Amino acid sequence: MGTNEKEETSKLYYSISEVSEMFDLNASTLRFWEKEFEVLKPAKNKKGNRLFTQKDIQNIERIVDLVKQKGFTIQGAKEQMKNKMQSPAGNAHAEVIDRLQDIKNKLLKLRDELE
Repeated sequence: MGTNEKEETSKLYYSISEVSEMFDLNASTLRFWEKEFEVLKPAKNKKGNRLFTQKDIQNIERIVDLVKQKGFTIQGAKEQMKNKMQSPAGNAHAEVIDRLQDIKNKLLKLRDELE
């Protein structure tokens, strides 16, 4: 397994099937998101197959987080992604606040369980 992980991290391009498997998404969802989100621009080979870069993977990860985990609509996720592009420092600050809020909630829940 260790060798395979090393190979995965050194890949330059991922096929749509690999990416859909990574995120447990349909290929059609990825193709739809490609049309909706400006940041998703996979290269295409001569056959027209999509070639996703590590940057595409990071953007998909962010979209999955916004849409699947945080419950944003496609439009809301697009706005969040756009705001991230315009203000990376502000977005990083918001992410830190979100993480701290999650930690606070977990600690409060743990405290309540111990009492």
